[in-house]
Amino acid sequence: MTGQQWTMLLLLGLLLTVISLPVSDSKKEKRTRSGILEEAEEDMTDRTELEAKLESILENTEGAGQVQVLLMTGQQQGFYGSGKIEVTGVLISAEGADDPVIVRNIQQAVMALFQIEAHKIKIMKMK
Repeated sequence: MTGQQWTMLLLLGLLLTVISLPVSDSKKEKRTRSGILEEAEEDMTDRTELEAKLESILENTEGAGQVQVLLMTGQQQGFYGSGKIEVTGVLISAEGADDPVIVRNIQQAVMALFQIEAHKIKIMKMK
């Protein structure tokens, strides 16, 4: 082997060694962790706002009476990694839930609003 080939082989080995070394950036990790916490807090705020809006709409619906709403949410990842809130289940307690017509109207409204199936919605009679 010539001197130039030995030099290339040495440089290639050095490059592979450098690439295989673990790299840790504690500032970046801290930013990532705090970013995740901030996103979770934002999701919680959004979910609470969604719940309040849905409660308000349903309470203004004829026959529903007083209403309480709990939304189960998940994170759906988009193409560029930006997540959006996805409603995966809905629990509703309503005064008017003893009337099957009211229950069906509430269920259809929730299905249309969140694009979820009927089996992911539970409507119960409030005492």
